[in-house]
Amino acid sequence: MGSLDGKVAWITGAGSGIGLAGAQALAAAGATVVMSGRRTEVLEAEAGAIRAGGHRAEIAPLDVSDADDVAKVSAAILARHGRVDILVNSAGLNVPRRFWKDQTVQGWNEVMRINLDGSYYCCAAVLPAMRARKDGLVINVSSWSGRFDSYMTGPAYNAAKHGVVAMTAHLNQEECVNGIRACALCPAEVATPIMEKRPVKPSDEDIARMLQPVDLGRTILWIAEQPPHVCVNEILISPTWNRIFLGASDLARK
Repeated sequence: MGSLDGKVAWITGAGSGIGLAGAQALAAAGATVVMSGRRTEVLEAEAGAIRAGGHRAEIAPLDVSDADDVAKVSAAILARHGRVDILVNSAGLNVPRRFWKDQTVQGWNEVMRINLDGSYYCCAAVLPAMRARKDGLVINVSSWSGRFDSYMTGPAYNAAKHGVVAMTAHLNQEECVNGIRACALCPAEVATPIMEKRPVKPSDEDIARMLQPVDLGRTILWIAEQPPHVCVNEILISPTWNRIFLGASDLARK
């Protein structure tokens, strides 16, 4: 496994959930983490906790759905550090009104802009510098719903996360000649704040049996520690007690 000392990692959606767990794990392994998200006060608190543990963390507030904002933030990171070795696209959301019967154009656009467009904007922003250095790793957080058509997540989220998987595959097809690697990380249910946006929130007992953010943090770290000649193209990961297989009342077709 390679050392992350001296590496610069940019993580979106870093204020909570998978993004925060990834930032914590990468920082503990020696990387300088740049944490992006829309809530400045949350980022400041979480980056402060990482620094209090003796690690390096900065914040770069960002709305990934705004291409101009992404361009400005990425340019500032590159100007400050001269490099982005690892990009983790973890910014994502879903909306309660997510089915064909109640999906709105506004809700559709919000899901697509954050989950798919935002991932593209950030990838496009760092690729030129990665090409110049002939090195770089992109980890795109997709979903179980990016590999399978899951009823519970609705058409917008499914479409966006399938798009993230396809986009990641094409990154590897095209950019492997430039030493750039990409991984589509596809977790099933993870106990993150996104559960609050479910049409029916799972029970506390069910949430406790889901994947936990720290599990995904470890997974992100494992991908990042692979040597440059190793590309982990995709990881599909779920809790052992997988409600998608077993069924649950809040997942049932209404």
